Amino acid sequence: MSIEVKIPPVGESISSGVVSVWYKKSGDFVNAGETLLTLETDKVATEITAEKAGILETKVEEGQEVKIGEVVALIDDQATAPHEIAPAAKVAGKRSSNADVLSPAVKRMTTEEKIDPAKISGTGKGGRLTKGDVIAHLQTKPEASTDDQEKPRHPKPPASEPPATGHERFTRKKMSPLRRKIAAQLVMAQQTAAILTTFNECDMSEVMALRKKAQEKFQADHGLKLGFMSFFIKATVEALKAVPAINSRIEGDDFIWNHYYDIGVAVGTERGLVVPVVRDADKKSFAEIERDIADYAARARDGKIKIEDLQGGTFTISNGGVYGSLMGTPILNPPQSGILGMHAIQQRPVAVKGEVVVRPMMYLALSYDHRAVDGKEAVTFLIKVKEAIENPTALLLDL
Repeated sequence: MSIEVKIPPVGESISSGVVSVWYKKSGDFVNAGETLLTLETDKVATEITAEKAGILETKVEEGQEVKIGEVVALIDDQATAPHEIAPAAKVAGKRSSNADVLSPAVKRMTTEEKIDPAKISGTGKGGRLTKGDVIAHLQTKPEASTDDQEKPRHPKPPASEPPATGHERFTRKKMSPLRRKIAAQLVMAQQTAAILTTFNECDMSEVMALRKKAQEKFQADHGLKLGFMSFFIKATVEALKAVPAINSRIEGDDFIWNHYYDIGVAVGTERGLVVPVVRDADKKSFAEIERDIADYAARARDGKIKIEDLQGGTFTISNGGVYGSLMGTPILNPPQSGILGMHAIQQRPVAVKGEVVVRPMMYLALSYDHRAVDGKEAVTFLIKVKEAIENPTALLLDL
């Protein structure tokens, strides 16, 4: 008997997606629960697994658009697993090149990065290849990161981008559903909102010193690093409380003030930008915020962000500093009325009490919808963020 593999519902208003990666090919034996493919939609990427074990027969190609409910493969559950062939003797420190020993996450990473798993030494049990082995092989930090370190990171181009051959003048490829959605959102924001940006700068000396002082205990108590983003989320909440107009949205002829603080954190992935939301940030400790951020970053990197993770934010923070950006004008995330842009920390000469000193400085940018927010309110908000970062003692009470 053949079991149909159908595209499941993946969220409200989503009617189709693109089969971005097949992890198994026709004729392969698959086990129940094993990842078969990744479906990429205009909001998220979702892994689809096998309900039963059997021989797989694919019905669509990679890159093909499919509708919700469409049959994309069959699994013959009457077929039995082929007899395993004893692996040949392995060189010490090397793992088997048999792809069956790869976990779905590792297989996806090696597929998307176009890496031959046989060329990587496995450090897992029995020489098994782990995600850490692949990341170490790439010698780069994952792009789905939200923490702004002192040194900028320069991400490599997406693995899906075809390299220039030297013979063709250009390469053409279809935009992914997520990239199309991002493009539409950006254009819509520019066309429907009166976007204006105001700038300021903040001295990061105090935050950096306090973070360094608290880091060891924080990691021992909570098992994760204390980053800069949690400071800025806390500072943003305080500024939004002081200037409620920025924690608002326009809906038709109505002006809506939000009395809660769900802060979106823009996360760059190889598939495009996603903005997961830290819920009730005003009620969370630094550890809870850092845990949310780390979880979102990992799930964004692995393509496991859920639609509900991306919905309902009242304000967004975008950190271009992780890529080395010194200054920029972030674009609103509709229907929100404000977005804070963080940038790279740079040692610069500044005047302090009449003397020129070198301090670690960061430019801040607030883009806002001038229909809902007056210039005075925007400037006040940014000053409140600056003051909280430069005098962070009150923010650290729960550390």
